[in-house]
Amino acid sequence: MKNICVFILLSLSIALTAQDKKWSGKFEQLDQTLPTPNSYRTASGAPGTNYWQNRADYDIDVELNDETQLISGKETITYFNNAPETMNYLWLQLDQNNLSKGNMTDKTETNRIRDSIPTRWFPTTSDTYDYQGGFKIKSVRDASSGKDLPFLVNYTMLRVDVPTPLKTGEKYSFKVEWSYTEKDRLKFGERGGYEYFPEDGNYLYTEAQWFPRMCVFDDYEGWQNKQFLGQGEFALAFGNYKVRITVPSDHIVGATGMLQNPKAVLSSEQMNRFEKAKKTFDQPVLIVTEEEARKREKEHSKKKSTWEFRAENVRDFAFATSRKFIWDAMAVKINDKTPLAQSLYPKEGNPLWGKESTKAIKNTLEVYSSRTIDYPYPTAYSVHTANQGMEYPMICFNGGRPKSDGTFSHRTYERMVGVIIHEVGHNFFPMIVNSDERQWSWMDEGLNSFLERETKRERYPDVNINWGSPKGLAKYMGGDKDKMRPIMWESDNIPGGDFGPNAYGKPAAALTLLRETVMGPELFDKSFKEYAQRWAFKHPKPADFFRTMEDASAVDLDWFWRGWFYSVDNVDVELDNVKWFKVKSEQKDLENKNVKTTKGDLAADKSKDKATDFSQGAQEITMVDTPDRFYGEFKNKINDAGVRQKIAGKNLYEITLENKGGLVTPVIIEWTFVDGTKEVETIPAEIWRVNENEVKKVFMKEKEVTNVVIDPDNNTGDSNLSNNVFPKKPIENKFDQLKKN
Repeated sequence: MKNICVFILLSLSIALTAQDKKWSGKFEQLDQTLPTPNSYRTASGAPGTNYWQNRADYDIDVELNDETQLISGKETITYFNNAPETMNYLWLQLDQNNLSKGNMTDKTETNRIRDSIPTRWFPTTSDTYDYQGGFKIKSVRDASSGKDLPFLVNYTMLRVDVPTPLKTGEKYSFKVEWSYTEKDRLKFGERGGYEYFPEDGNYLYTEAQWFPRMCVFDDYEGWQNKQFLGQGEFALAFGNYKVRITVPSDHIVGATGMLQNPKAVLSSEQMNRFEKAKKTFDQPVLIVTEEEARKREKEHSKKKSTWEFRAENVRDFAFATSRKFIWDAMAVKINDKTPLAQSLYPKEGNPLWGKESTKAIKNTLEVYSSRTIDYPYPTAYSVHTANQGMEYPMICFNGGRPKSDGTFSHRTYERMVGVIIHEVGHNFFPMIVNSDERQWSWMDEGLNSFLERETKRERYPDVNINWGSPKGLAKYMGGDKDKMRPIMWESDNIPGGDFGPNAYGKPAAALTLLRETVMGPELFDKSFKEYAQRWAFKHPKPADFFRTMEDASAVDLDWFWRGWFYSVDNVDVELDNVKWFKVKSEQKDLENKNVKTTKGDLAADKSKDKATDFSQGAQEITMVDTPDRFYGEFKNKINDAGVRQKIAGKNLYEITLENKGGLVTPVIIEWTFVDGTKEVETIPAEIWRVNENEVKKVFMKEKEVTNVVIDPDNNTGDSNLSNNVFPKKPIENKFDQLKKN
């Protein structure tokens, strides 16, 4: 008996496999893929009752030598252990070591030699430019006793052994003294560094990853001490900062946080302008004019000044300094808050920057706040640099430079506005909603690119918003799959050429599709805002986002995450066929004995011929009374005559759709009728839930249809629009195309 059962089960398995060989579970739930919910992170996507996170406070003194470009500093770090476990050591990030001799990035980067290779394309290692990079750690000491602490450097990570185990609820303070020589940002393409202006002999510094910073320790993976290889960005703990920055006295400094000693570093006239800017909402106020900046360029003061900044509950600290800076600012109204939007830029950025930068900060803070949480910080800077966009709490570095004569193209304007919106927007993702960038670039870049596009759509009607839309990513998604990685792919393992679409464009397009087509704006906006509010100033993971979006909307989106985020499938829905039917005049035949079907009948067509148009008219079908056997013991039968009467004279259209790209998607259908009118309807993606590869569906229309188009505006990102039309259009060969030309 056992052998017979095994044989039957095996036969059934073979039969099902043969029948469903193309089935791949696109509508199965993600339960086994996502981490198991617990008291730290719940099944709804919210932080749990036992959620915790550690904190790190910093007190830093740093000095920049404008002659040697040496950055030297000393910091006191106070680390708070809120984890339910004891710590014997702490991990810090040494990002500057990514350019030290023998760094892991240079060792593992692959490249090749080609004939006539441009010098700029040659691997830009530190040896190429004779640059001695990396942190020089002078000392690591206990803050109380001053005793040296054992420490170990592992490429871009620094392990510090604490003298006694750090228990839950305890804090520990230690001091680190360090230095490094700043690099030319344009040579290495790094996030921080300097730009040198030979015309006036000055530098513009954007200081990032400039001090040893604590790694994140969390409930998800303990220490996030994965090496920094250059592409995957940062995972950082929140804390409070007190930072004193010493620079030449003729420099202007902008930084994370608010300036604490303006009277010590500004003239009385600049102080008055600064105070005026805090109360001005309609247009920027110039605090340092271009004329004053040009004068400073010639001074090269040997004196020093110290600018003091404080910032609370931030995950990082960056600053910019130069004697070339023009400075303007204005207040922004965000409900009961009035953050100060500030821009710093050299004369090379004008007139574009004076006109647009601070305005773009304002637009960004307003739109993002309406979609997430009210901007909580007191300021937001935009700093002009060459060919760069990079973000930090309350300050970002942005490109977009006019020509030397001050003129600029519309494209330069678009790129400048776009990069400012994007980088200022990063204040929300990941500076506030603090995801792990080293692991999941899309959680900050993708969500931020989506809101960048939304800000442009709302505030900049003259700016192109194709990038980040399903239509804008259609060509990429239909490309070579061997060169692609899913969105759910670790940052450093994404091929360089694929990084932009993978981490920025594709997730932005996915969220645009989710908002505009799948969920609808109202439901999406409520769910997205719920995610931002739940995880503000916390450390969310991908599952927290996925679960929150479903929890707050009552929309099952597992198919969506599985397709868009876990695969490299693309949308390519083929409108394989459309058949037109009409019901014959009423004819009663209870036994269903005299049913005649014509070729193309819904029930009986076995032909493989596919109609190409409606020229032969509608095919007729016969409707009969439903036999009693369909009702069994139930007495409330369908009023067959009434149904037939309602359908009589109507046009029935059976459409056949094939999923060529593999990515299940909502189906948008545009019907064009004989009188020239159109109707558009959207079928949810669940139409594919039983058969992922081919579906048929019948539609009833009052008027005759002359044309059917799937996704006429390409809102789903269909990569092949040529197969979306019926009647089918003949595909021209290359000879026919040449004849036209």
